[in-house]
Amino acid sequence: MVFVNPLANALTSIYNNEMRRNKQAIIMPASKLVINVLRVMQKEGYVGEFEYIDDGRWGKITVQLLGRVNKCGPITPRYPLSYRQMIALPDYVRRYLPSKEIGIIIVSTSKGVMSHKEAARLRIGGVALGYVY
Repeated sequence: MVFVNPLANALTSIYNNEMRRNKQAIIMPASKLVINVLRVMQKEGYVGEFEYIDDGRWGKITVQLLGRVNKCGPITPRYPLSYRQMIALPDYVRRYLPSKEIGIIIVSTSKGVMSHKEAARLRIGGVALGYVY
């Protein structure tokens, strides 16, 4: 089976398991990008602990769900965001988040994967990967 976008598969798996009120989700295939996105979601309080399991093929990640994700998904195509767009963010907030104060847009920057709020605080731009609220 061919996986075109592992990040989209991971975020969809988390969302589907949250809607079914499961306590954990199994994400496969695992990748460094998915692990970094999960770290950001864990830091913001959307998911609990997660563990990488090496099965000899793709690898799996088990994620403990806290029931705090209302919606999450990938942003495709991956739009570049400058620092000025991070501060203003009217278009992206209106399109992907329900309110200015609720949720995060996950951004890949030169300093690593982080939320759009942290990237604006550090005054750096990046590429939008996904959203969570």
